[in-house]
Amino acid sequence: MLIQLVAQHPQALGTILEHTPTWVWGLLAMLLALGLGQTRSRGVTLPRMALVPLVMTGLSLWGMVSAFGSSPLFGYVLLAWTTGAVIMLGLTARLAPAAGTRFDAASGRLYLPGSWVPLALIMGIFLTKYIVGVDLAMQPVLAHDAPYALVVSGLYGLFSGTLAGRTVCLWRLVLRSGSAATSPAMPFVNP
Repeated sequence: MLIQLVAQHPQALGTILEHTPTWVWGLLAMLLALGLGQTRSRGVTLPRMALVPLVMTGLSLWGMVSAFGSSPLFGYVLLAWTTGAVIMLGLTARLAPAAGTRFDAASGRLYLPGSWVPLALIMGIFLTKYIVGVDLAMQPVLAHDAPYALVVSGLYGLFSGTLAGRTVCLWRLVLRSGSAATSPAMPFVNP
């Protein structure tokens, strides 16, 4: 809806941005800072490693519930979100960690190379939430439109599952590092 409107009437973008609540820009700034931090190599603690997927899954669920929570389609919406999340979690968790990723058991820190992927996923969730918010403000009936609701919730699930899968991949590295310290003969096999 929003994308089609802006494509046909680019002047409408100014009005839409003008009517966007101020807190949305604050949220965008925080999410950009969080995502840009992921682009640099860094060392993180294990709880900190889980922060991005937890925050973004929360934002994804909030987007889905705020858009479709009162819709009679909500059960299907939840199923679409879960399906997308499980599929991407399963696919992404099987990947090997990025080259240069390592875990130092002595310090309990995970050393990660910078990546633009988390920023892209974070912005994907934010932009989905923003676009859906504008769409529903212009046409509230979309909350009851099955194709729209299922595509949006599936998309939220895909983003969330990908972020969660990347974290599972890192946890596998941590667990392998712990078992390698106790049993050096056990190599890590990436399925």
